[in-house]
Amino acid sequence: QVQLVESGGGSVQAGGSLRLSCAASGSTGSMLMAWFRQAPGKEREAVAAAYPRLHTYYSDSVKGRFTISRDIAKNTMTLQMNSLKPEDTAIYYCAASSREFNVVVTNEAEYNYWGPGTQVTVTS
Repeated sequence: QVQLVESGGGSVQAGGSLRLSCAASGSTGSMLMAWFRQAPGKEREAVAAAYPRLHTYYSDSVKGRFTISRDIAKNTMTLQMNSLKPEDTAIYYCAASSREFNVVVTNEAEYNYWGPGTQVTVTS
């Protein structure tokens, strides 16, 4: 059993930075983990994902601005968000999958553990 909780959300002006953290209870060291976000009226989308021993993923909209990282020893995952834009405003979710994959996947249906989310608001 895995439990996830996000932190670090808040309000920031366009061009600013935020760092989101995901703290996990239970072993996630071998799991695929990802950050998703959902803006009002829009579908949830994958932002970034990381799988130990495999590659990482970034959506085109955040590539070059966001960085995903994992600290296996501390059982945490972070999302460093720089050069934030108003369109980045959304609820951000930490997710993990207990399924076995050979590649990073971005389909939310493949993730069975989710945090409650943290609000990120970017003003202009």
